[in-house]
Amino acid sequence: MSTASLDQLQARLGHVFRDGSLLVRALTHRSHGADHNERLEFLGDAVLNLAVSDLLFDHFDDSPEGDLTRVRAHLVRQDMLHRIALSLGLPQQLRLSEGEARGGGAQRPSILADAMEAIIGAVYRDAGYDAAQGLVRRLFEPLVIETATQAWAKDAKTQLQEWLQARRLNVPDYRIEATRGRAHDQTFVVVCSVVEHGIEGRGEGRSRRAAEQEAARLVLDQLSRTHE
Repeated sequence: MSTASLDQLQARLGHVFRDGSLLVRALTHRSHGADHNERLEFLGDAVLNLAVSDLLFDHFDDSPEGDLTRVRAHLVRQDMLHRIALSLGLPQQLRLSEGEARGGGAQRPSILADAMEAIIGAVYRDAGYDAAQGLVRRLFEPLVIETATQAWAKDAKTQLQEWLQARRLNVPDYRIEATRGRAHDQTFVVVCSVVEHGIEGRGEGRSRRAAEQEAARLVLDQLSRTHE
């Protein structure tokens, strides 16, 4: 991790750290050493939820609490954080053990999502809530309308079940393939199978439900492509 690459990342973030060690720690996975990003991730998760709530409160002033909650859940889910992390070039900046790096850790959605939350926490520690809120708005505001449309639509599991039932096919099968992490901070890997079509989707999430939704969405995408 070079000084130049960190400078480029700060330019993309729109925030120059007064304490550069915070950014380095935010990019450090626990496999790399003791000074890793999990505490910053914990803090960033809380800041992210507050900042996104504030953003949605401004954008949808007539929407009820339930709708805002669904949109927020879509915005802060792992695959959205993973998408933003990729756009910022985080895979090239992560500090991982040699084994984790060889195993593809720099591309793993859960690791990238955690690093993204840690960066938000690091900005908060470096310059306060206003700076962290500004970062969240820059990163998430372009995604609000797209996400709101998705959140207010039927969820992926419901859409998939209705698609199959309309064609008199069996309901999909969901199974947990793996769990990673400690008991209070697990990532679930769920496989959704549609046997009649020989299609599977593999989703990850911080809850079983989130992983099932992601797996169902991937199956729906495959079914849509094969039945266009």
